Amino acid sequence: MLTLELEDFDIAQIAESGQCFRMYRVTDDTWELFALNRFLKIRKKEGTHIFYCDQKEFNDFWFNYFDLQTDYGEIKKRILATNDEYLIEAVKFGSGLRILRQDLWEVMVSFIISQQNNIPRIKNCLKKLCDINEGKFPTPDDFLNFREADLDSVKLGYRKNYLLKISEAISDGNFDLEKLRKMNYSEAMKYLKILYGVGDKVANCIALFGMHQIEAFPIDVWIKRILETRYCNDFSLERWGLQDVGGIVQQYMFFYERRLKLQ
Repeated sequence: MLTLELEDFDIAQIAESGQCFRMYRVTDDTWELFALNRFLKIRKKEGTHIFYCDQKEFNDFWFNYFDLQTDYGEIKKRILATNDEYLIEAVKFGSGLRILRQDLWEVMVSFIISQQNNIPRIKNCLKKLCDINEGKFPTPDDFLNFREADLDSVKLGYRKNYLLKISEAISDGNFDLEKLRKMNYSEAMKYLKILYGVGDKVANCIALFGMHQIEAFPIDVWIKRILETRYCNDFSLERWGLQDVGGIVQQYMFFYERRLKLQ
């Protein structure tokens, strides 16, 4: 068990930021997280975070997973320097956000399921997928070997066909995850969009959350609303020289807008 004071880190904000769907709030101050078939319990207490793991596991896996090597304070300074009122409020509101370094395949599955869906249902679908796979996150081959009745019990709707076709492409060698991992952002976007059911939004989410390409800027219904209502479709990261951290800017905007509407 480790008790740490961390700058620019708030597990409550990260858990509600729409980037990870296998993190569950179990009490007012405690969360449980599943990642790459690992499990972690985290508790917030008096300005600290308690990680229920040993130092070695934290150093070997969770330090990188939570992107603790990145100085978000410097990124926030750049955003605050824009003097843009909305961005300043968003950064202050979501000051503990970080972009997690998640597993690429888990992110691909998560954001295929996310299409025309809401966060509670996405979480439920992912939990059920693990339940029918003996508690483990299913691989592409697992998807192809599931009994139809078991997969139907997850209630994926039309997304089931997307996942099966993508799993088949990976299993047959027609789509190479290792090749994808080595691509830059523009290459990855083109490659991802050859997959059945993957368009701009999902490809950007995969690039940002599964490949940590922080220049990716996913536009979902929340971001689209912000760009239309708050910026009259005249929003430009290039104007402020923030295009290299667009995904982090997007997270502050998404988290702020969503929480404002849900309060």
